[in-house]
Amino acid sequence: MWYSKSKEQVVEELDVNPESGLSESEAETRLAKFGANQLRAQKRRSILQMFLRQLRDALIYVLFGAVLITFFMGEYIDAVIILLVILINGILGVIQQVKAGNAIEALRNLSAPKSFVKRNGIVKEIDSQYLVPGDIVVLDAGRFVAADLRLVESANLQIEESALTGESVPSEKNAEVVLAHEETALGDMTNSAFMSTLVTSGSGVGVVVETGMNTEVGKIAGIIELEKESQTPLEKRLAELGKTLGKIAVGICVVMFVLAWFQGRNIVDMFLTSVSLAVASIPEGLAAIVAVVLSIGVTKMAKRKAIIKKLPAVETLGSVNIVCYDKTGTLTQNKMTVVSYFNLGESEVVPEPGRTKSSEEAILLAKAMILSSDATYENGTGTGDPTEIALLIFGDALGIDRQELANNNTRAGEIAFDSDRKLMSTLEDDNGRLRVFVKGAIDSLISRCTHVRVGGEVVPLAENQIREYNRATENMTAKALRTLAAAYKPVDSVIDSVKMEYDLILIGMVGIIDPPRAEVKDSILKAKQAGITTIMITGDHKNTAFAIAKELGIAEQPE
Repeated sequence: MWYSKSKEQVVEELDVNPESGLSESEAETRLAKFGANQLRAQKRRSILQMFLRQLRDALIYVLFGAVLITFFMGEYIDAVIILLVILINGILGVIQQVKAGNAIEALRNLSAPKSFVKRNGIVKEIDSQYLVPGDIVVLDAGRFVAADLRLVESANLQIEESALTGESVPSEKNAEVVLAHEETALGDMTNSAFMSTLVTSGSGVGVVVETGMNTEVGKIAGIIELEKESQTPLEKRLAELGKTLGKIAVGICVVMFVLAWFQGRNIVDMFLTSVSLAVASIPEGLAAIVAVVLSIGVTKMAKRKAIIKKLPAVETLGSVNIVCYDKTGTLTQNKMTVVSYFNLGESEVVPEPGRTKSSEEAILLAKAMILSSDATYENGTGTGDPTEIALLIFGDALGIDRQELANNNTRAGEIAFDSDRKLMSTLEDDNGRLRVFVKGAIDSLISRCTHVRVGGEVVPLAENQIREYNRATENMTAKALRTLAAAYKPVDSVIDSVKMEYDLILIGMVGIIDPPRAEVKDSILKAKQAGITTIMITGDHKNTAFAIAKELGIAEQPE
């Protein structure tokens, strides 16, 4: 596996120079060999094939039998009417499948990602469908990964992989890592990047190792493609009804014919009578009525922006008794949000912008978080790490003018975040006043602090104050909040990065969560009232999962 090999081994096996990439001629050769970097779309059936599939139903077979019998009996009008019913049913089904297919195709065409790739020593942007194994792809913040890559360079690279792993927090990537274990889980492949994931911060370079259906996303698409079609509850019941009606019709014919035989009646007359009774027992209008009613349901669903591919599928919703939801991005917003903050003497829920006057410590806490951040957020759109975007929004809620803050502060030094230190630090020049700002995990940060801010004053950090922070951390963790702390220290001149993260003054910390979607709670309540059991699927810690489930009304107590 690519992730268990060094980057040097991978580029050697793929016969590519990471500095110059593939030549155009070699890329064309590999494209012909491996095919386009696209997920294979299911082959669309012709109109005739779709129409014939609409006729594969026991009730339709019975109606065809009725058409033949009435035709031979000379009841041509009845035969035509029944045949029209069959045609209407088939045409409505075909129309719905064509409309659904066109809608799905339109959604697929909305996404036409492009990639920066090295070809002939030049970095150029190409359509991602032309990527081939061995291509050297350049990654930067805000760009989707267009194929499966083995990273060869990484600089503070973080990739949001919730589509594959369900984790709302971006994964940190490191090109230097070699994973020895061949059964490594997807979320632990820190030296790889996967198709359809999003770069949230940092930069990197990767070599394409798999494209199209061979990627991890492609494997999922392949599994879905091989799934056998199953009948909806309505289709099963209509099929049973068709079989039952067919048996009843044959039974009537046999009974009437046998009675006529024993009574010495005219056999031909009794045969016609028994056939007439059999045809009369068949509800010719049922198929059309069902098709029309389902079409109305499909139309209503379309108005709610839901695409129904097959007419009978809309009825399946009425038969649901268990619904399983993925937590991240479905039940939750997949958007980190600061919901509370703590410093000595103050523990507050984050206010709505302009609603509350914040304390000096809260303002300094937010400024420290903002200044030690590389994210951006303007007009409801952000780039970078979701946690850092949440910190910018936190500053907005406290009324901080981030543009003015940026204008007054110039970054004079920086230590990037890494997973060993669990800290990020910057040295800021505020019109000649130099200060170091540090943010990170509370357990990593508090051990580097010698002082703490209390009521606008800086005092030595005592054991009882450390215990208060520990209690606050436990309280936030019990509410499924991730904690992030901030500290600072004034300095007289630009100092070496080694000295930046010691002898700090602790300011406070924030609690962050991926909040539930506002509309989800009412939906779950309605489902519960309808007798539907809701199950949440997540890889989160038990406490985090339960806190979300309890807030949404899915669970009352942990199992």
